[in-house]
Amino acid sequence: DAEDSKKGVPLPSVPKGSPFEDFFDEFFKRQQEKAQKEKGADATKTVTSLGSGFVIDASGIIVTSQHVVSGVSEIFVSFADGTKLPATIIGEDDKTDIALLKVDAQRPLSVLKFGESSKLRVGQTVVAIGNPFGLGGTVTSGIISALNRDINSGPYDSYIQTDAAINRGDTGGPLFNLDGEVIGINTAIISPTGGSIGIGFAVPSHLAARVIEQLKKFGATRRGWLGVRIQSITDEIAGALGLDKPTGALVASVTAGSPAAKAGIVAGDVILRFGGAEVETMRALPRIVARTPVGDTVEVQVLRKGSKRSLKVTIGRLPESPAKEPFKKQKEGRASESTAIAGLTVGILSDAARSGHGIAKDIDGVIITKVEPGSIAAEKSLKAGDVIVEITQEKVNTPDDFSAKVAKVRKAGRNSVLLLVSDDKGQLRFVALPVTDAGQ
Repeated sequence: DAEDSKKGVPLPSVPKGSPFEDFFDEFFKRQQEKAQKEKGADATKTVTSLGSGFVIDASGIIVTSQHVVSGVSEIFVSFADGTKLPATIIGEDDKTDIALLKVDAQRPLSVLKFGESSKLRVGQTVVAIGNPFGLGGTVTSGIISALNRDINSGPYDSYIQTDAAINRGDTGGPLFNLDGEVIGINTAIISPTGGSIGIGFAVPSHLAARVIEQLKKFGATRRGWLGVRIQSITDEIAGALGLDKPTGALVASVTAGSPAAKAGIVAGDVILRFGGAEVETMRALPRIVARTPVGDTVEVQVLRKGSKRSLKVTIGRLPESPAKEPFKKQKEGRASESTAIAGLTVGILSDAARSGHGIAKDIDGVIITKVEPGSIAAEKSLKAGDVIVEITQEKVNTPDDFSAKVAKVRKAGRNSVLLLVSDDKGQLRFVALPVTDAGQ
């Protein structure tokens, strides 16, 4: 079990009147009194939290969750036989919530081995071991409730969901199959009460193993980097692009100087295949790119304006903070306004409009001047002050140009039109709107 001194970790919530209320109150009271005796008056300023972990190398390398040890002043690892050793962090990754610790073991330690999580099936029995609420080693069992869960905690979410009881203090502990192999690292729970309600999540071993290997070797991760900002393809966007079904990842913008930019990928491309793997959803692409070795050249298939084409991309290393994507200048057109589609009114992007809405100088297009309440445009979260940069993947300079392109889409018999929209900070996204005259 990994123990750390960490600010702001809440104590478990026990309902008033619960049979365990007195037990937990007394337990944490004793813990606080013990800390005060050991460290004196300054102990009242130190918060102690608990997590779990497991040994993967006999020399003393231990896996736990990154959030358990992030920002700590000291870490101690307590073993089942009562041995307590200080530990240091040799590597951590906040994107998958994994950290590696090292203890100076005086003897070879028993290790756990990883199993193959890619072979798991929903309904399979699993066993979790951890240190819930600091009570000591505890074993719980359950089944796999779901695989490849996305809980919006990071770009590489692909969690195992289980109903095996996972509580506070179990984070970082192993999730086993019935062969005694670690197929997941317990990392998160959904709980309005602080205790298990049967919804726990674990990082799958096939994902964790790659991260752990890099942390052991380099002390940090070395993920592949493409250099694009992407978004999901909805049914409406698929129709506007001429796709039979919503598949792939839609490129909203490309980072200047990135591998994607050098390979010729542009905003509006739909990435369908990457390095031989099919990109079924937007969420799949970051995971595929991240596991591609830095420096490898791979083939990328994109859909651009209705035609498929193949590009060669040499993968870079994911930087800590990718540079913000610049926008190219466009020419200003003459002023006019036009209510064109789905309750949307656009106007010229004048200097006064820029100033009034705080729009950056390097953003060009036509400005949305009004969105009818209750309209489809409003439902798509479009608002006055947003800038339409492209329509049907072509630059738009004036409201008249906008109206002409909408009319062209109608004439072609399409049901929706694809807009590339920027907010005042330059964040781009694609929005598909029906090509109807009504503002509903």
